[in-house]
Amino acid sequence: MRYQQSWSSSARVTEASQRNLQATIDRALALGIDHIETARGYGTSEAQLGPALARHPRGSFILQTKVRPADRAREFTRALEESLARLRVEHVDLFAFHGVNTRRCLEQIFDGGCLAAAEALRRDGRIRHIGFSTHGPTRLIVDAIATGRFDYVNLHYYYVFQDNRPALAAARAQDMGVFIISPTDKGGRLQAAPEKLRRLCAPLSPIAFNDLWCLAHDDIHTLSLGAARPGDFDEHVDAVARLAHAPSLLPPIVERLEAAYRDAVGDDFARRWRDGLREWDELPGRMNVRRILWLYNLVRAYDLVEFAQERYAAMSPDDHWVPGGHGDAAAPEAVAAALPDSPFRAQLASLLRDAHRRLHDPDAEPLP
Repeated sequence: MRYQQSWSSSARVTEASQRNLQATIDRALALGIDHIETARGYGTSEAQLGPALARHPRGSFILQTKVRPADRAREFTRALEESLARLRVEHVDLFAFHGVNTRRCLEQIFDGGCLAAAEALRRDGRIRHIGFSTHGPTRLIVDAIATGRFDYVNLHYYYVFQDNRPALAAARAQDMGVFIISPTDKGGRLQAAPEKLRRLCAPLSPIAFNDLWCLAHDDIHTLSLGAARPGDFDEHVDAVARLAHAPSLLPPIVERLEAAYRDAVGDDFARRWRDGLREWDELPGRMNVRRILWLYNLVRAYDLVEFAQERYAAMSPDDHWVPGGHGDAAAPEAVAAALPDSPFRAQLASLLRDAHRRLHDPDAEPLP
């Protein structure tokens, strides 16, 4: 999704864009990075990957694409077949239901016949393994995993966001593969990390630290690198070269990061700020208090201002990809009253006001 020409699938692809994509794929494979992941919804990505991958033997890469579940199995099957045609392949190694973020998505998969359609395509050899990608709440992810019907999961989990740890354990219990979505960009926009975070992560770069921290988990098998150009692999390759030294490299960095977090938000708040918080769709104004406080804490602890403002701008109560209303979506007092089990109920109104003041930037671009 980072190196395609456009988010519009009908856009004209320029020669420069196609050359860059091909060069990025060529370098990845030369480095031994052989898992290529895309999606039906990534604009021109599949159509551009088709000719780029055709230049390499089919057995030299693992190909994954993702398609949204649909109300009708026939509609879903047609979209997946279009993806295969765009990619110019007879089969994909990994297929994922894209964006299983709500209970409604699970209903489409199981009750709407989409899973049965995918399993039929697997029997025909068009797809090899079936998984799902998700930006949803942890309890939804765990429930989907517990069905035992999926081979792998794409989810969010990295140093600055560890809420999905129970999902990793659930996936391990089902012997599922775990693919981490965008650990560099959604893990703090580490490609443009602030100076404070760089100091805390030294002698590693923030990207290398985050890679090693993720790969040190036995439950995690694949990291998405989000390369937009051939040179974007360099820091990741450096991290992998240090993997054997992770047991000695990581602890002092983690200690500094944790200390900076406690110093910024307070010991008690650092430990318990999530306690008693309800889901965003259960609160006045559908305010996503958990996400707002998470971003607010990252700004205070690590100076992740641009990242937090970008993520805050992307939030919407009508969008289940980055869900929830902003800190001004309802009176903070009403939200605090709706969270009687929060140990910080008395402080929530002032915290939410200050969070909105620091996170809201009308010029911030809500990037995907």
